[in-house]
Amino acid sequence: MTAQAKPEQTGALAQLRELTRGTAGPLIGLIVLCLFLTVATDRFLSARNFLNILDQITVIGIMAVGMTMVILIGGIDLAVGSALALAIMVLGYLNIEMGVPLGIAIIAALLAASLSGLVSGLFITQFNVPPFIATLAMMSVVRGLANMISNGQQLTGFPLWFNPLAITRYFGFLTMTVAVMLVVFVLGFLFLRYREGGRQLYAIGGNPEVARLAGINVKRATVLVYTACSFLAGLAGMMIAARLDSVQPSSGTGYELDAIAAVVIGGTSLSGGTGGVGGTIIGVLIIGVLRNGLNLLSVSPFLQQVIIGLVILMAVVAETYRKRS
Repeated sequence: MTAQAKPEQTGALAQLRELTRGTAGPLIGLIVLCLFLTVATDRFLSARNFLNILDQITVIGIMAVGMTMVILIGGIDLAVGSALALAIMVLGYLNIEMGVPLGIAIIAALLAASLSGLVSGLFITQFNVPPFIATLAMMSVVRGLANMISNGQQLTGFPLWFNPLAITRYFGFLTMTVAVMLVVFVLGFLFLRYREGGRQLYAIGGNPEVARLAGINVKRATVLVYTACSFLAGLAGMMIAARLDSVQPSSGTGYELDAIAAVVIGGTSLSGGTGGVGGTIIGVLIIGVLRNGLNLLSVSPFLQQVIIGLVILMAVVAETYRKRS
């Protein structure tokens, strides 16, 4: 019995180590942060506050999954915040101004966001434009298009059933927007861990030339990754539109930095090839818990930016030290 149990235990431990590889540090940081806030404020440790945190991280959580895939291949996408804005403005214009059914308007909005990622991917792969420059240019172009749709004005007047999706807690705790985020988390994790396409992203991030010689269509995978990242940004935009029951072209400003921060804090290497959605989930929770705790402690919003910036810097330094070791 004992002799047979040992291999099983060893296999289980090996799987556990594989699942937590690279995420132990962020996970410890999240636990320490929660313990500190539990002591610092009596309002943090409650079911209601935890549900509030889940609601607050919905948008950044969905966007961070797409950003994880981009960073895994050694890229970066600075245009996701603008893609979000374009998606919600297309949604608002079609449904509110043109009277298009909301379901069709949502599909069109997601396609518009995906198109911005597709263009970025094509510039990167076909014209060898560095990802930073290509997506920086698209950030400006797409944001301008979002403003042109309504001439910079806010649009309101969605169907009555749309807003409750973000505020009604089904089964007493789960909003539809949080459910969408959890589904995206699960699908992203399963894709990267168990699908051939997901494993190919690690190979591309490790060495694109070696991946190409191994038979991986690096250009195709790159275009698909940037398209998927923008699609998820558009999906996150649908969550904002439902929550606010309105849309405005300034939405999503700075969200690309939050998404990148969550990915980096979660242990995904900026040079590509290592990391995953598991660590990103922890990174998203760290940002959400940190912001929630700072608000409970009545910390100035300006100081919050400084603190979060320092946390990101510490995460990058930790990654650099880990790679050297």
